[in-house]
This record gives sequence, structure tokens and C-alpha cells, in this order.
Amino acid sequence: MESRKKRHPGLVLSRRLRQTPFESRVIEQGAKAFTIYNQMPLASYFRSLKEDYDHLCEHVQIWDVSCERQVEIVGPDALALTELITPRDISRCDIGQCMYAPLVDENGGIVNDPIILRLEQDRFWLSIADSGVMLWVKGIAYGRGFDVEVFEPDVSPLAIQGPRSDDLMAELLGEHVRDIPFFRFIRSRLAETSFYIARSGWSGQGGFEIYLEEFSKGEGLWDCIWDAGQKYSIRAGCPNLIDRIEKGLLSYGSDMRLESNPYECGLDRFFGETKQAECMSSDALAAIWARGPSTRLVCLAVEGEPLTSPRNTCPVLDEAGRRRGYVTSLAHSTRFGANLAIATVDAEVSADGQTLSVDTGGPVLSRAVVKSSFWK
Repeated sequence: MESRKKRHPGLVLSRRLRQTPFESRVIEQGAKAFTIYNQMPLASYFRSLKEDYDHLCEHVQIWDVSCERQVEIVGPDALALTELITPRDISRCDIGQCMYAPLVDENGGIVNDPIILRLEQDRFWLSIADSGVMLWVKGIAYGRGFDVEVFEPDVSPLAIQGPRSDDLMAELLGEHVRDIPFFRFIRSRLAETSFYIARSGWSGQGGFEIYLEEFSKGEGLWDCIWDAGQKYSIRAGCPNLIDRIEKGLLSYGSDMRLESNPYECGLDRFFGETKQAECMSSDALAAIWARGPSTRLVCLAVEGEPLTSPRNTCPVLDEAGRRRGYVTSLAHSTRFGANLAIATVDAEVSADGQTLSVDTGGPVLSRAVVKSSFWK
């Protein structure tokens, strides 16, 4: 009997999906697959995960990450509203600073984990992951009677990532960009448009994110960076699964969801102990802390043949064969010589060095060891 070969369905970029200002260039550069993120296409890989990863670690890449939509909060009560939706102390965020800040609801569930940019004293951008943050924030603002505007501005981020990103952007914008501290941003101009440029990005290789504010200037901006980047072996790229798992970068929707809480995901390290402002999640988070989280998000080193991230969750079992959790992200790392995974497991089996196993659907369970991290 002829074996059935798995075929992955194609993705049609219809008018129901929002277009990005760099989309034509991404297609021209040969993106082989896309996913949908905030109702926009996001490339998954160009040559292969491994080849894209190797290039990212050595050179420079240009990423269309327009899907990292911005939610703007502006007005006299902008700080009070922003403080209300996160346990992070936003009052400590300076103008020109970025701050990673989980958004948490009244039950302690993670709504999103954006980077918050403070543009002015009473003006913030939430650079969001894949979930409907804007309507949630608008509802809270209206219900609480805050004097603010909440809307999505015309902003499309473009990431420049990799070890040669400083050289490339210094050539284009001036040597001063090398001095931008991590999670800080400045105003700059290129290709007949002005923008904010931040030292940030969803990779472990370093780089910048450019916040384009004129959709019509997208292709010109891409082309200007692309042409200058030829001497640095620039390629089109995208967030890389291998790189992010090695660095422990969490993906909202994969590694954590609304039913997750910050304590089980290790995000409590970002909370401000001295925060005085009202936070809608305070009571729920205090209750979770008092009883302790029942699960933990951990790193796993998984033995066996190279594996890829599954569409469905892979069960994680203890030494007695009992199910104790599931894998949320998985990739093979040649750097570490193992399959690396992020997994949610019961708190009692989450200690560093704990031996577990992963059911990948093969004839033999794959042995796994809990790691505190992969990069230390």
C-alpha cells in the first residue's frame, strides 16, 4: 500500500489579511512559508530554519515584523491606564525607553507580553504580540472613565538583526546609533521618512527595530537598507525558532496564553516591588503567590534524532510514565547538540536536572532533562 505523504496546505494572502508595507520585498526574497500574526502575514523561514539561523548568527538580516502592531495610549490618564493593565512599574519608564511588561487581567491571566515604549510623558505605544489587546484596553478605558485615546497608529516595525547590524545602521544613520543602549530609542531619518529606532528585537543576536510611521515609504526604506547591506551579506529573514528557543524567548500563543499566569512563566521577575499605582491583577496575583503556581514553564534538553516543533502538544512524562505536562516549542540545535524545548510541567517536577521524557509520537520515548536555561 502506498504510504501517505503529509502535505501542508498553502496560505492564500487574500484581502481579509492586512497587508504590510514590506510584503512585496519579502515575497521577492523567497519566503517559503508564512504564519498569521495579528491578522497579518509573517514569514516563517526563507531557506531553512537551520540555514537562516546560521546566517543570522554571523551576518545581518532584515525582518518584516509589521505584525508587531502598536496600541497607542495617549492623554492625561495614559500612565494610570498603562499602570492598571500590568504589574510592571511603568512610572520608572523614562521617555525614550522600552520596557518589557506582561499585561495581566483581573484573574491573573496573561493577555499579552508587549514591549512598552514611552514616547512622551502621557503617550505610550504597546508593541504587542499576537492577541487582541486594543479592544481590551479600549474597554477598560471606557469602563473606568479614563481621559485617554486608545487606537492603533500607522506604525509598522522593521527589524535589523544579527552581529553586523551595528555596522550597517552606523553606515546609514551615523556612528551615534552604536551608542543607543539596550531598550532605548531615538528619532532618526532615512529614505525620505522619519522614525523611531530602538535597540531591541526578537532574537538573541542583537540589533534594532525601526518603527516606520508612513506605510507608503516601506518599500523605499527596505531598498535603502538592502542596498547598503550588500557589503555585510544581508539577507531577508524572520524570527527564528532555533534562535529564540536557545535564548529562552517566549512566544505568546505558543508558550503562554490567557490561562497562563506570570508566576508559572517566570515573568514575576519583572514586577516592581515598590509599585504604588493601582493594578487590576494585584489581588489575583497575590492569591496565586500565596498558594504557589501549580505548573512551571521550563527548558528541556531532549535526546534523540533531530525534532521539529509539533502542531499539537507532545506529552511530557515522569520516570513512572505519568503525564506531567506538555511541550510548547521545540527545535534542534547543532550548537548544543540536542533538541531544545520549552515545556509546561507540574511544579513538583520542574527542578533543574529533573529527568523526564517526551512522547514525540515515535516508537521510543525521548529522554529529557530540565534546564534552568540554555544560554548560561
